[in-house]
Order: sequence, then C-alpha cells, then structure tokens
Amino acid sequence: MARLDITKTNDEIDRLMEVTENPRHRFLLTAYYRHRYLEIAGRYDEIFVPEMTVETPVYHFNYAGISTRLEGQEQVKGLYDMWAQTHQSIFYIEDEQISVADNFIASIATARQQVLGQALIANGIEVDEPDAYYLYKARTQMIWPYDDRGRMIGEDVWETDADKAEIIKLDAADVLTTQEAARLLAPLIKPLPNFDEYVLGTLASGAV
Repeated sequence: MARLDITKTNDEIDRLMEVTENPRHRFLLTAYYRHRYLEIAGRYDEIFVPEMTVETPVYHFNYAGISTRLEGQEQVKGLYDMWAQTHQSIFYIEDEQISVADNFIASIATARQQVLGQALIANGIEVDEPDAYYLYKARTQMIWPYDDRGRMIGEDVWETDADKAEIIKLDAADVLTTQEAARLLAPLIKPLPNFDEYVLGTLASGAV
C-alpha cells in the first residue's frame, strides 16, 4: 500500500482555525494541534510543560482492545514513551469533524494507528505475525477537556464500533519510524503562544 502522509493529520484543525475568531477557542485549537504532532513525533516531554497540561492529567481509553484509565504524568508519559520507542506513536487521521468550546475540544474521525502485532495480540486481537506492524483503523470519538488557563486536563478516547475495525498489515517499506515522523513534522510544530497575551490581551484590545 502507498504510505500515508503524516503531515496531513491536522488538516481539519487548520480548516477550523480559518473560521474561528474567538481567541480562547483559537488558543485551544493551537494547543491541540501542537499536542497531536508532538505525540506523533515522540517529543512527548514537551506536552507536559505547565503551560500545556495540568499537573495530574487523567486519560480514559477504550480503543484497540484497550480499556484503561491513566492518572498522572508518570503513567501517561510511560505510555507515550513506549509508543515512541516502538514506533507506535504514528497516527493518521481522516474524515475528521472537530468542535471547540470554552473548555473542551471534541473530535469524531477515522483513526489509523501503527501498531505492533504483539501489542494487538496482548490486547486480545488476533493477527498473523507478532513482529510485523499493522494499521489499526477504526472510527473514534475524543473529548479533550481544558482548564480555564487553556491547559489540557486529559483525554477521553473511545472506539465507537470495534466490530468494524480494520487491521491492515504493513510492508516493511511502509512502516514509518518515530524518528522519520519527527523529521517530517518538525517544520509544523510551532511554539505555543502565551495564554495571557493571546487570549486576555486580544479580549482587552477589542480585536475579536
């Protein structure tokens, strides 16, 4: 199969930004965009700076055979680190619809995650080769809550219909490493603006 384009993953965020004027909503979308690409690039430590994420984030997953709750930076970083080290931090997003409110972002999309066969087997999903990589393709829904400073509180991620998931074996040439993803995404990962200047400053100036 032809390799998917990792740099298109956040296209729907860009499109929503084009029609979003509320400065607080624009800040949340900017943080959401940055978080997703940092995660894919394996640069997860940059997600957990105080400006982006609360001290004790809580994640809920019901996806790809996983049903779990992660609480605190140590647990979440452990997952991100394992994904980065094993090239499972690679996500492609298609057919996405995004909505932004004052304290959350919601997304419905078709997600494809690059996953090791042995990880799928460990989660109760049968595949032929434990050492091969697969794309796990499923329709997903996500809600990411944010606090009043625009910091992510956590993630709620669930797969709407596991029976309709597709598992696609990848040829070795189509496997994208975390390092390759980091190189491709580096030009797209911009610094997070200062919340007070971006949100409160804009409101005070009447530039909305």
